[in-house]
Amino acid sequence: MADQEPQFNIPEPVRAATPDAVQAHLDHEIKEHIRSYEARSKSEISARIRELDREWDIERVLELNASSLALTGTVLAAAVNKRWLALPAVVLTFLVQHAIQGWCPPIPLFRRMGVRSRKEIDLEKYALKVLRGDFGNARSDADGALDSAGN
Repeated sequence: MADQEPQFNIPEPVRAATPDAVQAHLDHEIKEHIRSYEARSKSEISARIRELDREWDIERVLELNASSLALTGTVLAAAVNKRWLALPAVVLTFLVQHAIQGWCPPIPLFRRMGVRSRKEIDLEKYALKVLRGDFGNARSDADGALDSAGN
């Protein structure tokens, strides 16, 4: 059982809609990032936490993607042909679907590209803060941090 990767219990629609193999890969990467910082200094851990603060989550990527495509379709409709209005109509429909269901067609593509949810990013930050010693008496090994934050 020690060789098995943990399956994080983070309820959210994006994780639920992500194919199991892709989700397992993302979870494995989180654990490997944390393991790679176990022997590093507090300043190196702090630098990684700052990187995580700047990491774009799936919501931000979806917002940028949708707004870019909708704007492009609107400009093309005004400059080239009104039929281009179909592009923003489709994209905005996907955005509404995501708001209601927590899923839309671009999500599997972005997940395969390694775009993580905010909860996944925060899980790695929490574990790194445990390694850094931010919580005093909390367990200070990476596996303990993962057990506390996930499943």
